[in-house]
Formats: sequence, C-alpha cells, structure tokens
Amino acid sequence: MTYPTIPRLVGVAGGGRMGAGIAQAFATSGARVVIAEPGDRSAVHRRINAGLAAAAQRNILDDRQIDEISKRVRTVDRVDELPEDADLVIEAVPEDAALKVAVLTVLADRVGEDTVIASNTSSLSIAELGAALRDSSRFLGMHFFNPVPASALVEIVRAPATRADVVESTRAWTAALGKAAIVVNDFPGFATSRLGVCLGLEAIRMLEAGVADAESIDRAMELGYRHAMGPLRSTDLVGLDVRLAIAEHLAATLGPRFEPPQLLRDKVARGELGRKSGSGFYPWPDNTAGPSTTAESVTARKETSA
Repeated sequence: MTYPTIPRLVGVAGGGRMGAGIAQAFATSGARVVIAEPGDRSAVHRRINAGLAAAAQRNILDDRQIDEISKRVRTVDRVDELPEDADLVIEAVPEDAALKVAVLTVLADRVGEDTVIASNTSSLSIAELGAALRDSSRFLGMHFFNPVPASALVEIVRAPATRADVVESTRAWTAALGKAAIVVNDFPGFATSRLGVCLGLEAIRMLEAGVADAESIDRAMELGYRHAMGPLRSTDLVGLDVRLAIAEHLAATLGPRFEPPQLLRDKVARGELGRKSGSGFYPWPDNTAGPSTTAESVTARKETSA
C-alpha cells in the first residue's frame, strides 16, 4: 500500500533525543504521533517542547502552531500500547541489537498488516533485525539524524526482503517531512555512518596524538572542506557512547580500520558522552534537553516496555 502524503498516524518506540525528534518532525508535518517510553514520559514532552521552542526562535513556528503540534503528540508506557492502526511505526531505542529485536517483535505483533515498520538504527543490519519478524517485507531502515527536526536527510535502508512499495511509501513520507531521502542497500554502517565514523575516528586519533586541539581539527574540516560541522563536535552531538558502539560493530564486521581509539573508550568510561552529558570533546553547559534514554535503563525495563 503506497501512501503519497504524510502518514495519518505514527508510532514511535523510544522517547529519547532521537525518538522525540522523530515525533516532533512528523507532528509538525501534520501526523498524529504516539510515543512509547517506559521511563520518564514527562521528559519526552520536555524534549519536544524544547525542540518546538527552538523552531520558534528561528521564526519557523508561531505559538498557535506550537500548540497544535503539541496536541498531536501523546505518550504511552509500553510498546504494546502503540496504536494498532498506525500507518508507520519506528523503533528508536538505543543501538543494541537484542533490545531492538525485542521491541520490533512486539511492534510486528501489535500493528496491522499494512503498517510499515522501520528501525532508526545507524549501523545494524536491517536483514538481521528483520529476521525475527513474521513478515520482513514491510520492514526497512529509516535512519534519521540529530537533531531530527533541523536535519535535511533521511537514509532509507533497503534489505533484500523489503518490498519496493514500502521503500516508495517511505520516500514519499520523507519528502512530506521536507527532508531529502537517499536509498542504500543493507551493508554494515550503510553509507552515512560508515563515512561519518571513519572521519570521526581519525579526528579522535589526531587529537589523541597531539596533532592539534579539537577546535582546530574541526575548523580544518569546516573551513577547508566546507563541512557544516567538524567531526569532533559532530561526535559530541551524536553521543560518544553511540559512536563507540557503531565503531565496535563496524570493526567486527569490516575490520580493524574502524577500531575505536583509546581516547574514545576512556571518555565513554568516564561518562563524557557529549552534549547529552554536558561534556565530551567540548563543554556543553547549555544542555537543557537532558540525556537520551540509556541502553542500560531501557534494557532494565524490557519486560515492561516490550
């Protein structure tokens, strides 16, 4: 079934920074959105409200629009409380394969046959995640970027079993969000994470070796190569823990060129996770949105959320 416009109803599993951003983007475009979050549901609304306030500061939205968008979003405690008749459900829990499979299995059992099921994974195999589903032909990757409302790209990841009409529906929805879509095949790291992590890891190695300070490394890429943001600041926004998990996955699947530098491991061990923790390669004293839901807290509540 092909949907030419924005989905009528969207379910999002996970209300961390990415899940809240995805919900905000769809609600801003006119969809009704239900978010399943087993943790602090009020934190989900705070994240969305902060995102809407940021849009208002950029004169993208006014107070009336913000009120209408907020009314289109509601939260529930459990994945199995997401609407059965959703056009699209998106899994947006931390980058842990077992956790994602557990959530996706519940989603597939919950929703109707015409519902498209997507994972927001940034590196895990869509085919392997979909192997646990009875019908993996309606399953694909829908990789959003942080911050979701302001980002211009969605990376659509097509597994061998994914139906062509599901890919086209997702393309149309992405366009309705005002974002560009690229469609890639299901390879480790896809296109964006593979290239982004490669650059980010080398920047960390350069910092570790004393080639230059973080700001100079970033400015080299921003001014010399016209990157919108340097690789170290980008790592802070993505989350050092997220980048470490992706690097470990890519090192296991693609080889030692993706082996994480010790500096990255040390920072994650100290809790220096980037913007969400208040410090990473840069200080982030203005972090008001709070951290995303952690893998540990979600895993600890898998029994109630799935």
